[in-house]
Amino acid sequence: MPTDPYAWIEQSLTTIHRADWYRSVQTIHGRPGATVILAGQEVINFASNDYLGLAGDERLISSGVAATEEFGTGSTGSRLLSGHRELHRKLEEAIASLKQTEDALIFSSGYLANLGAIAALMGKRDLILSDQYNHSSLKNGAILSGAAVIEYPHNDITAVKTHLMQERQNYRRCLIVTDSVFSMDGDLCPLPALLNLAEEFSCMLLVDEAHATGVMGETGAGCVEYFGYTGKPLIQIGTLSKALGSLGGYVAGSATLIDFLRNRAPTWIYTTGLSPADTAAALAAIEIVQQEPQRRIQLWRNVDYLKQLMQEYVIDLKLLPSESPILCFQLPSAAEALKAGKYLRDAGIFAPAIRPPTVPTSRIRISVMATHQAAHIEKLVAVLGDRTTVI
Repeated sequence: MPTDPYAWIEQSLTTIHRADWYRSVQTIHGRPGATVILAGQEVINFASNDYLGLAGDERLISSGVAATEEFGTGSTGSRLLSGHRELHRKLEEAIASLKQTEDALIFSSGYLANLGAIAALMGKRDLILSDQYNHSSLKNGAILSGAAVIEYPHNDITAVKTHLMQERQNYRRCLIVTDSVFSMDGDLCPLPALLNLAEEFSCMLLVDEAHATGVMGETGAGCVEYFGYTGKPLIQIGTLSKALGSLGGYVAGSATLIDFLRNRAPTWIYTTGLSPADTAAALAAIEIVQQEPQRRIQLWRNVDYLKQLMQEYVIDLKLLPSESPILCFQLPSAAEALKAGKYLRDAGIFAPAIRPPTVPTSRIRISVMATHQAAHIEKLVAVLGDRTTVI
């Protein structure tokens, strides 16, 4: 008798349950914001990547509605066939202006931007050096490219240099790949040192600005601006779905790079263009980012206020090093993280557990928004301070 070829799936799910790694969706009702309705309960939202609070902004909604009424609900095809609208080009020009690059290219998601760019730029005769804590899309893009991949320990510049000294001469091209803000830790990449090594060893450098766009830098352009490297020859990738409150991804860089990707990036060529609504909403968001710096200023005030209160009232709860609106504290196991997340949820705080394989160690991830009020932050600290043995 032949065995059931699908039986392994149920066994694998059982293993996932045993390890406390099982995941399921949690339905949020209504618009996104600093507070949301979850299972009929209003909770303070510290789980969102909507750093500037734009996902529920009336101006983004109006822009999306107007674009839908004018252009319809979908782009209907690849940008190279029937899917290109003038709106797409306006958004690419706005991104290039924000990032101060020659050009930009928008994708239907940030994940697709990373997969497509890395797969187009690298091949079997090439080498990719990738940070151990990089996002899944960067890691899978490296695998898809067929290049040799070396993962270096998180933010370890010495290791990067050692690998380059030992391996660079054996490969045609080399690409260093890193997140700029690491999404599950909140720390920044050592961009100045990475750029120096890229120049010394004739490497390309790709920086994923997903959690930095709209947040970091004097104008919100990201970590490249924050570190003072605007205009340097590197590849910047990001998303429209976090601080920009919409959906999609982009690559920004030289005009030559963008022209090449239009002709070679499979996840751009062979997929439907970004919807008119998402495109228009992102365009409105970039305008707000540029015209309303007070949103970013308020975000950083909230981050500083939370850090200050944590240091004063929850001194025993050690936060991981962070220079972003992402603050995390580690827990000894996935089970403990789940328990902590439930404790917070019962107290009206939405900050769910983050567990392996997403991260190497289980933790609670707190994401600060510009629209959080002082009372929201004070309640979070009070709830954490009132805990007994839960966390």
